[in-house]
Parts: sequence; structure tokens; C-alpha cells
Amino acid sequence: MKVLNLRCSNDHRFEGWFASDDDFQSQGERGLVTCPMCNDASIFRLPSAPRLNVSKQREVVPAEAAAQVPMQAQMQAHWLRAVRHMMKNTEDVGDRFPEEARRIHYGESEERGIRGRASPEDAHALREEGIEVVAVALPEPLKGPLQ
Repeated sequence: MKVLNLRCSNDHRFEGWFASDDDFQSQGERGLVTCPMCNDASIFRLPSAPRLNVSKQREVVPAEAAAQVPMQAQMQAHWLRAVRHMMKNTEDVGDRFPEEARRIHYGESEERGIRGRASPEDAHALREEGIEVVAVALPEPLKGPLQ
């Protein structure tokens, strides 16, 4: 099993586990490797420690740049926790989102947290009626059942 450090075109960094380098290449060519944060299929392999050439002269990395990678990983982790919390504590009403949001807003249905799909036009109309709507891009793996 090979654990590879990967990055998408939006600079989200994550790990991928593959049987071999060929397996990674094959899955990438078929569009099966996607970013868990944004579902981007433009994935790049980052250098891993066993493949680095170490010389006596080492490049000095500014502390600010070195701190950026852990900070980004922390932010991604916080965002994923927030999305999981939202999914756990809301009801998925699917395409009925605009209608159900209106029913809740006008007291025709019990007040509760809901999530679902709405077109940009429907979301705009809901906002004009004073109904709060927030668009959240969900990573593809989180759209399935929570584990």
C-alpha cells in the first residue's frame, strides 16, 4: 500500500492510499481521484519524504511559509467538522428545499434545520422573502451516509 501526498488545483492537500504508482495513475486517468474538500479532479502528486534528494546545502524555508501548510490543514479540518456537524443536525429535504423553507418561515411546518438543493433563482427569491439561505459546497464523500 502506498500513501501519497496529493494536492488539487485549489491547493487543498490530502492523502491518498493506492496499491501502487500505476494504480494512482490509472485511477487519476479515469477521474476517480478527487479532492475530498472541493471534488476537483485535477490532482497533483506532491513529493514524499522517501523520494527527496537530500544534499548538504538545504534551502531555508521562511517560518511564515512553513507555518502556512499546518494552518491550511487546520482550516480544512475545521471546515470538514463544521460540514459534518451541519449534516448531522439538519434534515435533508432534497429538491423540496425552497418549499420546505417557506413552510417553516411562515409557520406551516415545525421549525428545524434543513438542507437541500435550490437553484440560484430560488435561493435569491427566498432571500428576498427574508428567509436565510446559505450555499455550502459539500465534498462528494460527505453526500453519502455519515459514518
